[in-house]
Amino acid sequence: MAQPPEVRDKAFAKFVLPEVDVLLRVAMTLTAQPADAEDLVQETLLRAYRAIGRFDGEHPRAWLLTIMRRAEINRHRRRTPRLLDDPDADLDRLSSVGVAESPEELVLGESFDAVVGAALAALPDKHQQVVRLVDIGGLSYGEAAEVLDVPEGTVMSRLHRARKRIRTQLVAAGLAPKKRSRT
Repeated sequence: MAQPPEVRDKAFAKFVLPEVDVLLRVAMTLTAQPADAEDLVQETLLRAYRAIGRFDGEHPRAWLLTIMRRAEINRHRRRTPRLLDDPDADLDRLSSVGVAESPEELVLGESFDAVVGAALAALPDKHQQVVRLVDIGGLSYGEAAEVLDVPEGTVMSRLHRARKRIRTQLVAAGLAPKKRSRT
């Protein structure tokens, strides 16, 4: 039996609206385009509104992230394959990297951003998603695991590998010190 609109609206305001900021952050990590992220959040909110009558009130964030993950999977299936970025442009950016004068300039400089951006773009999608969710989006390992529908250990492993690859690129560009060998 359908709920009256006022009951549905009250439940939506109680369980869904407080999570909109988290949904937008997660959507940005999944889509990497602000317009796509907003569309994904809107689709998630619409689906949540339609299903709020069946929601038991337990773990609203996990429920919403599951809806979002499924919506993104469906959106991804409908999309045409995106073209690869121009590899020559990425090579030009990497080769033009210079050494900054101070640690502050190094971290805040454009060359650092360019190398990190290129290193992130070079990662496999599954590693990019984990970096965006945990390091950029601020989600916990558990929340990221729920979004991606993988075990928490898988999130930790992928994040470790992704950070290692990014660090390798920073070392190669002269923007991070080499690890000292243990002897």
